[in-house]
Amino acid sequence: MAICDVCFRHCDIPEGGRGFCGARTCRNGTVTALNYGVISSAALDPIEKKPFARFRPGSMILSVGSYGCNMRCPFCQNSDISWSERAMTFMESGDTVTPEQLAGAALRCRDEGNIGLAFTYNEPLIGHEFVRDTARLVHDEGMVNVLVTNGTAELHVLDGLLPFIDAINIDLKGFTDRYYNRVLGGDRAMVMRFIGRAAERCHVELTTLIVPGENDSAGEIRELSGWVAAISPDIPLHISRFFPRFRMTDRGATDVALVYRLADAAREKLRYVYTGNC
Repeated sequence: MAICDVCFRHCDIPEGGRGFCGARTCRNGTVTALNYGVISSAALDPIEKKPFARFRPGSMILSVGSYGCNMRCPFCQNSDISWSERAMTFMESGDTVTPEQLAGAALRCRDEGNIGLAFTYNEPLIGHEFVRDTARLVHDEGMVNVLVTNGTAELHVLDGLLPFIDAINIDLKGFTDRYYNRVLGGDRAMVMRFIGRAAERCHVELTTLIVPGENDSAGEIRELSGWVAAISPDIPLHISRFFPRFRMTDRGATDVALVYRLADAAREKLRYVYTGNC
């Protein structure tokens, strides 16, 4: 058995078993990533879809994902790769790519406007070793790397990646421990520490999905945006509209007018606030 040190769960993984995320195992007493080099999804996307509003706007970026996640958001858009045990088994039985191959793919897409690689779709930090190894090669080619993450990782994981990461969009999913702990299966304090460190070293944007009945009060958004502004009022915040999906179909989509009101509340403290899914 061995203790995984990626996130707050500190899973004690038995030999040949899996951690909570489904993507880390124990081999010969050492924790290693099962999803190293496993690519579940790839697309050449506008950078604005990540979303980034103030990092290389108008650019395209090759976006890739693997499988597994260390949170359990009941409205997950990518549950087939984040939660699905069957998908994990299927993907592990297939071919893998090397960091050199993926960096090469990014380079070949340059003629289509590609600026680099975005690690996204599932939670990239649970496979941070592959992200690090690939991102280093992408940087060597003069291209950029971005992360789209829930920010649920120990700082040593982030510190190992930051020399090769140019921008990060981090989900700050709400601003109460109740919501993080009981609904999402996460740890708000860990995410806040992650945001603080990342903002010291690279471009950071944040995303908050407004879920009706959970994190949709003006008071919570004012508290959240006030905390972000204390780091820097120039950190962009994306406030996005929820749609019912996966295991959270018991409520309707967020009212568009509410999203706009909450964005206005956030603008009391932050210079750059954007609305999404409206």
